[in-house]
Amino acid sequence: MNPVSFNCTVLRDGHQSLAATRMNSSDMLPIAPILDTMGFSALETWGGATIDAGLRFLKEWPFDRLDALKKAAPKTPHMMLLRGQNIVGYTNYADDVVEAFVATSAKHGMNIFRIFDCVNDPRNMETSIRAAKKAGAQAHGTICYTTSPVHTTESFVKMGCELAEMGVDAVVIKDMAGLIPPYETHELVAALKKNINVPVWIHTHDTAGLGASTYLSAIDAGVDACDVSIAPFANGTGQPDCLRMLALLEGSPRKPSFDLDKLNEVQEMLKPIYDSLDKFTSHKNEVVDSDTLRYQVPGGMLSNFRTQLKEQGMSDKFEEVFAEIPVVRKALGWIPLVTPTSQIVGVQAMLNVKFGRWKNISPQAADIALGYYGRTAAPVDPEVQKLCAEKMGKEPITCRPADLIKPGMADLRKKLEEKGLPTDDEHCVIYAMFPQEVEAYYKKPEPKAEAPVAISTPAPAAAGISAQVSGTAGNRSMNIVINGQSHSVQVERVN
Repeated sequence: MNPVSFNCTVLRDGHQSLAATRMNSSDMLPIAPILDTMGFSALETWGGATIDAGLRFLKEWPFDRLDALKKAAPKTPHMMLLRGQNIVGYTNYADDVVEAFVATSAKHGMNIFRIFDCVNDPRNMETSIRAAKKAGAQAHGTICYTTSPVHTTESFVKMGCELAEMGVDAVVIKDMAGLIPPYETHELVAALKKNINVPVWIHTHDTAGLGASTYLSAIDAGVDACDVSIAPFANGTGQPDCLRMLALLEGSPRKPSFDLDKLNEVQEMLKPIYDSLDKFTSHKNEVVDSDTLRYQVPGGMLSNFRTQLKEQGMSDKFEEVFAEIPVVRKALGWIPLVTPTSQIVGVQAMLNVKFGRWKNISPQAADIALGYYGRTAAPVDPEVQKLCAEKMGKEPITCRPADLIKPGMADLRKKLEEKGLPTDDEHCVIYAMFPQEVEAYYKKPEPKAEAPVAISTPAPAAAGISAQVSGTAGNRSMNIVINGQSHSVQVERVN
């Protein structure tokens, strides 16, 4: 059996999971060329939350980062996480916007699009899969692993077969909460390998301490590739560390070959970067969190939600709120907990505890119940669906949600033009998801307040004349326009 392949996530999910997605491009660029020589089957460099966080907090234009990283690491395929019809946003977008985003990303060097849907509805993945193939890139269809009475090995294999029929280049098991046990991993990987004719990859987190053993079981079952990161941006809520996985595979015929000196070099380069992000890191994210197994939710959601409950004055309701999460999931058709559904379910659980069950329904939870996020694994509770229909004033749907969304690129181009912003596809697709952040990115700094000046030569007499002049210290000549006419005047600072 061939050695297993490793994908490196340190430039995307590594810092997203452990440092709130705050690693900037200048930190990545010295590391990328070394990673490019190490034999990883893919470098995850983009997608997920990096586009939002990079634009919002680091003031980096997303495609500039991709261009720079592609130039720094040109040999290894670059990979991104794409939320299907949500692109990298939090709602469904028009097909032409999805197509433009994928085509533009491929033009800038993206090679592999790992495509998932937050409710595991393959219909929401069709457009991006087709667009990736059209652009000459790889489309990897992704199954979001979750646990519920309706999620079984058989149901996941059925989804894998559906994705393979769509023409994906690989099927990926995405275990975003680090919940899949080793023996179930073996069963699922073996079943997928038996039933589909494309490679099977796996992605997990070590939040609950299962990640490394999950990978060992997957490798024994014949998985083709695993996602690993590099410490200190590894383990805990991140992916298992590459060096650790190599040690665990010592003696296995499937152990891949890596230059340990280069691995250590990268690790040493990452340490000061991790230390510099201490404002965004937490010891709780670095260690095994058994609460993840208890509540069956992603580790990032656990830590973020503790903070949110505190802000709402509900810290004492933690147990009650998290006990409500499976109640909400069941009512909404046992949806997976992955962006954005994890946030939607968490908020609704909090509302149920605070106001009474289903007394206050968030618009997003209502849209899930009404089918506007896609087809759920189990039927939505009919009473909850009825309440949501009354609240939203619209009926449930069963079609693909994007079928109801009109094309958006022309309108986006028009809006950008009206605002004096670039109107190319790059700006249109980012503006579609993050309009306020794009406008803030291009907003010029406010000019510094200057000392007031007064006109020392009288202005022409006219009714309703008002003129405001600003300038630097001292006397000087300048032109001002009053009522449409230009006048030469002398100005001086008023002390």
